[in-house]
Amino acid sequence: MDYNIQQWLPTTKKEVEQRGWKSIDVILFTGDAYVDHPSFGGAVIGRLLESLGLNVAIVPQPNWQDDLRDFKKLGKPNLFFGISPGCMDSMVNHYTAAKRRRSDDACTPGNRSGARPDMPTIVYTKILKELFIHKIFFGSLHYLFFT
Repeated sequence: MDYNIQQWLPTTKKEVEQRGWKSIDVILFTGDAYVDHPSFGGAVIGRLLESLGLNVAIVPQPNWQDDLRDFKKLGKPNLFFGISPGCMDSMVNHYTAAKRRRSDDACTPGNRSGARPDMPTIVYTKILKELFIHKIFFGSLHYLFFT
């Protein structure tokens, strides 16, 4: 089966260059893995913005515990950063009703836990504001906030 990488939103600088883009209008960060499906808010928001003619890239589950290279790899967008915490609340995803840490993550490849922080919207926003003084939108399919 042949796949054309340009069928999906770019997630790396190389994929952006393959599209021939000189710049990116919107960079979306999501707490989920990138799955181009209507049940994943980051993909839906990205596709909606793309349908408006914007160059959109997505950074799925950026590592917030290292040198922050995932947050820097695509640079600063022309318009804004967007943040979607994921399709499942991080606290429900991480903890049982008895407040015990879960050992898996249903929205991460291989059900690997630890790929997103507790409250990713707050964590990702703080990092982006420290790295880039820029507009940030965050939310999900149900609402969008501006900071």
